[in-house]
Amino acid sequence: MEIIQKKDDAIAVERPKVAVLLGPTAVGKTGVALELAREMGAEIVNADSLQLYRQLDIGTAKPTAAERALVPHHLLDVVDPPDLYDAARFSQEGRAILAALHDRGVIPLVVGGTGLYIKALLSGLFVHGDPDPCIRRQLRQELTDLGLSHLHERLRRLDPASAWRLHPRDTYRILRALEVIQATGHPLSALQEAHQFRDSPYRVLKLGLRRPREELNRRIEARVEAMLAQGWLDEVQGLISRYPPHLKPFQALGYRHLIAFLQGRWGWEEAIELLKRDTRRYAKRQLTWFKADSEVRWNAPDQVKEMLLELRGFFFRD
Repeated sequence: MEIIQKKDDAIAVERPKVAVLLGPTAVGKTGVALELAREMGAEIVNADSLQLYRQLDIGTAKPTAAERALVPHHLLDVVDPPDLYDAARFSQEGRAILAALHDRGVIPLVVGGTGLYIKALLSGLFVHGDPDPCIRRQLRQELTDLGLSHLHERLRRLDPASAWRLHPRDTYRILRALEVIQATGHPLSALQEAHQFRDSPYRVLKLGLRRPREELNRRIEARVEAMLAQGWLDEVQGLISRYPPHLKPFQALGYRHLIAFLQGRWGWEEAIELLKRDTRRYAKRQLTWFKADSEVRWNAPDQVKEMLLELRGFFFRD
């Protein structure tokens, strides 16, 4: 039982415990998560921003029906591709699921590689106020007139930390970061750092998975090839036959590459080469984000026994 001081009163509050398994794409989170959850009697809470979307299955490496039958999963297949979903909504819905699991006495294991979503769920989300419609219209006009690369370059000058973290084609977040700068006079990254996600209602054990860089790169290439063999291109073709290709989830890694091929903007070899390259770069950005968190306890994916010892000590000690 932790004693938390609030003003002059001592209030006894037992913060619920949450375990997290995180790491870069293709490191092997799904297999390890299933093993840990089965041994611990845990249920898995997805923290991958694309696995939330229905019909995006192969390209997101979503757990299969057989894998989901082994362990209950939450926050998979929550919305359709046209629906808006962000870190704020994830935090709200994820916290409701964590509360329900705690009420049932079930251990929650949050699993994923979307760092912002994990941080928002566990520690709150920085909010800078309502958007200014005038600033938004101005930026949208500049997007039309000058292009996204021009706006990303401006963000790189004004807020290098945010520009490095965001993909150059992430229109929504680039515009949002520039909007914050114009509205507040401060870089978004600096405001987030000052806020430091102070809303922390949980006691958390963070387990990270990592592999040597060359091994991870080989796994990334092999996984791309396996996804293509499973019918990823057909999945993408079916999606854009039903929905506009500009939807937010279709701008994600892999989907935008295959859409570019289907639209004739890239040849097949070029699309796949760029897909693999960008996936390697994405994994590097994920690792940079997670390594900045001193609370993460790093393991190799085959160190399941060691991770189980940590989990048992965390959840079952007094």
